[in-house]
Amino acid sequence: MDGSLPSEVTSNPIVERRRRLIHRALPVLAVLALGAFVVGVTLGGGDSKAEQATRDFAAAWVREDYAAMHRLLSPERRAAVSREQLAAAYRDAAATATVTRIATSDPESDGDVVRLPVTVDTRIFGRLEGEIVLSAPEGEIDWEPHLVFPGLTPSIALDRRTSAPARAKLVSADGVVLAEGPADARSSPAGDVAASIAGGLEAPTDAVEQQVLYERGFPRDTPVGASGLERVFERRLAGTPGGELLAGSKVIARGEPRPGRAVRTTIDTRVQEAANLALAGRLGGVAALEPRTGEIIALAGIAFSAPQPPGSTFKIVTATAALEARKVKLADEFPVATAATIDGVELENANGESCGGDFASSFAHSCNSVFAPLGVEVGAERLVEAAERFGWNEDPGISGALPSTIPPASEIATPLEVGSTAIGQFRTLATPLQMASVAQTIANGGIRKRPSLVPQPANAAGRRVTSQAIAKTVEKLMLGVVEFGTGTLAHVDGVEVAGKTGTAELGDTRGEDPDAALLDGDPSNTDAWFTSYAPAGKPRIVVAVMLVRNGAGGATAAPAAQGVLVAGLKR
Repeated sequence: MDGSLPSEVTSNPIVERRRRLIHRALPVLAVLALGAFVVGVTLGGGDSKAEQATRDFAAAWVREDYAAMHRLLSPERRAAVSREQLAAAYRDAAATATVTRIATSDPESDGDVVRLPVTVDTRIFGRLEGEIVLSAPEGEIDWEPHLVFPGLTPSIALDRRTSAPARAKLVSADGVVLAEGPADARSSPAGDVAASIAGGLEAPTDAVEQQVLYERGFPRDTPVGASGLERVFERRLAGTPGGELLAGSKVIARGEPRPGRAVRTTIDTRVQEAANLALAGRLGGVAALEPRTGEIIALAGIAFSAPQPPGSTFKIVTATAALEARKVKLADEFPVATAATIDGVELENANGESCGGDFASSFAHSCNSVFAPLGVEVGAERLVEAAERFGWNEDPGISGALPSTIPPASEIATPLEVGSTAIGQFRTLATPLQMASVAQTIANGGIRKRPSLVPQPANAAGRRVTSQAIAKTVEKLMLGVVEFGTGTLAHVDGVEVAGKTGTAELGDTRGEDPDAALLDGDPSNTDAWFTSYAPAGKPRIVVAVMLVRNGAGGATAAPAAQGVLVAGLKR
């Protein structure tokens, strides 16, 4: 064949027209096909294997995915350096440089060698920009230790020299200096009152705490707040260290130390002194709050650091839940009895006393015989839900403060466990700070303000825990406690005090403690509690007291709280 078309085809005008169009289009189609090939090469194969591996390595570095970084190493380097060693190398470099953020830019390759631009933000040395140079033949990275930070070489390691700035002052709400001076020689003109709340400083001995301090830029042996307000406000008081970041002996960045900021706390030294006197050397805790804002006015002893069974002070929560569920009214009458029997176990009233009558009287005299069965009616789910609204199972948001806890409803399985929970026993735990917050919520018309050690505006948002009407009803119940119930020793002349006592048994209230009978009636087997506020209607002070192994709440905790209430009312 000579490539010419047959005569019968060329003689057909339609076929001939189609032939001319196809031949005319062939050059265009060829150009389009070539363009598609070029685009495909650019999009699908523009990055070399080395560049793609570097991009993947950089992305994993930015998100601190050291396992992904390790998978990108060459087999020889993976065998030589474990995933844990790789992670430790990058974390150590980040800690030394006080890194807060890593960012990378597009890599540039020259064969198997790739340059990766890196930007590093640090706490104390500002922003650093540099690059690391990787070798990645066949897309496998030949990793070396100097690649942990830009600007290093195989013979030069990252190091630093830093020092701490002057520590800032702690000042009380009433203008008293609570602590001042350098970290290793803090002092206060207020003496013991200041020391009781300011706390102290120590160099950390725990390896984890030392590492955290090092990551902040401080030498590992720097004294830091170990207790009290020094611990709560550690970062604000300590400021930011300064110094030099080194690559070998070469300074690659500098940062000036920035002094801490003076902290004016909500603590009132007059109320703090009264709280210290209330403890009188006993093991326990005292917390005082401002009712409208939740500001903490005083903290003494173990006020937020050692949760204990709250005993009958928890009946404020139980009463709230029962009123909300319409399981009880003030006029309801209950049998006068010494105990309630649930699941065949007797839950006795304090000292086996007989009590009952209407609901107000039952609350005022703290009748377990009424509240344990009432808790069963309310049910575990409502009790737990109400407690969590009041702040249980919540991070207090204060350094060193432990949460008050209540088990999930699914773990309060039997009627006896529900009844024990309703009277503040079983596995319910609380701090004096938490019980002060419960009283603050009732005092504030059912709105809870999270306790705070820094000033809060009176109109700051709070959480609606219960209705104003129910809060007012619970207030009436709490007034009865001090007027004619178990809390009469908290009475203040001319002032309406609302309160609730608690006597928390330290044995198992479910009847499973073999030593309970031996300890029955022993005051050292109970924690004494009292939570309160005054004056009712226009509250100015909230006070909660817990005394460990110190008998009945009405006998020891209520009179201890009375002195703090008086001091608060004088503010």
